[in-house]
Amino acid sequence: MLNRRQVIIAAASASILPQAAAALSVSESQSIVAALVTEVNAVIASGKSEAAMISDFAVLFDRYSDVPTIARYCLGADARSASPAQMQAYTAAFRGYIASKYGRRFREFVGGEIIVEGAAPVKSWIEVETTVQLRGRSPLRMDFHVSDRSGSHKFFNFIIEGVNMLLTERAEIGALLDRQGRNLDALTAEIGAV
Repeated sequence: MLNRRQVIIAAASASILPQAAAALSVSESQSIVAALVTEVNAVIASGKSEAAMISDFAVLFDRYSDVPTIARYCLGADARSASPAQMQAYTAAFRGYIASKYGRRFREFVGGEIIVEGAAPVKSWIEVETTVQLRGRSPLRMDFHVSDRSGSHKFFNFIIEGVNMLLTERAEIGALLDRQGRNLDALTAEIGAV
């Protein structure tokens, strides 16, 4: 018969096991970014129209990034006062807005290639370093920040040549929200129309 102490130890051990199995790993983070890069390179080389490429990038953004975390961070303190319905609508609009904006940026890489160079732990995430080889131009450094806070390995930020996507978009969304009189519904409509 088990005593109380054995039951508590068993329960504590069982609660630790799932966390250890899902722990953030450098190799998993690098694999996720490598898969993303393979798909981005295929879209870049596809020869599709800009609209079709942006649509493909939106699918990749959804698959490989932690969209709710990115959207919430970019909204800043206003996310705390938003209703669940407002956050859901804003996150959906943000998804399209960001995919369009960065899809156009990635389209500039046509004729080039993104190469995964390595990965290392930084604070509570993994930084995966890549190089963008461009035809006729100097290579660009692009780093992805990967976390497992969403339940699986997904990127939540990237930095192109020192320009931090999270910080840039937080400032941009903040400015758009100011222009809309801090009205989240108006902001959602504006970025949803982009």
